[in-house]
Amino acid sequence: MPVADPELRVVIADDHSATRTALRHSLGNGGFQVVAEVADAAAAVEAVRSIHPEVALLDVHMPGNGIAAADEITHRVPDVAVVMLTVSRADDDLFDALKAGARGYLLKDMDPDRLATALRAVLAGETALPRSLMSRVIREFHDRDARPRRKALPADARLSSREWQVADALEKGLTTNEIADLLFITDNTVRSHIASILRKLRVTSRDEAVRVIREGVHK
Repeated sequence: MPVADPELRVVIADDHSATRTALRHSLGNGGFQVVAEVADAAAAVEAVRSIHPEVALLDVHMPGNGIAAADEITHRVPDVAVVMLTVSRADDDLFDALKAGARGYLLKDMDPDRLATALRAVLAGETALPRSLMSRVIREFHDRDARPRRKALPADARLSSREWQVADALEKGLTTNEIADLLFITDNTVRSHIASILRKLRVTSRDEAVRVIREGVHK
């Protein structure tokens, strides 16, 4: 095993002990020194604040919410590079993590031998994203540019790219099943997005959401 570089210290936060063990082995082989292993968001923040490592490697859906931990770490210890490691390919998780300040969003099915290389790239100033997710980030920025007329919506609405797709479909009068077929997602996923849209727009029905969206578009 390579000798760990004392300037490549990492805190691992994941609620699965087998995953932490595998990550420790992989990062050790890559020259990183794992200085703490924790299982929840609060412990991750505390470990990073006390140890001040170069990298915090966080699971998205660990207890306490990994994205919330990322946000707190990037505000309290901004020179620590936060990288998410997750099974989630959901747009909301990806964009929320990047908004929280994460410098990387890696998937757990990646080649473990590439993990250390990805973290070194982050420390060199790059952003670590799988190719399969990079196109979503590009599309999100394109979608934002295409929506300047929607600025009249509530300032804190902040619909994700997928939520805008669902909102557009609602505005066109599509049913839940039709939206699911259009976007290649399940009916339950559509309902989940609609519930999030209603909450963000501060309305209680689809009809009210469509009205707010239309008023926002035409103002």
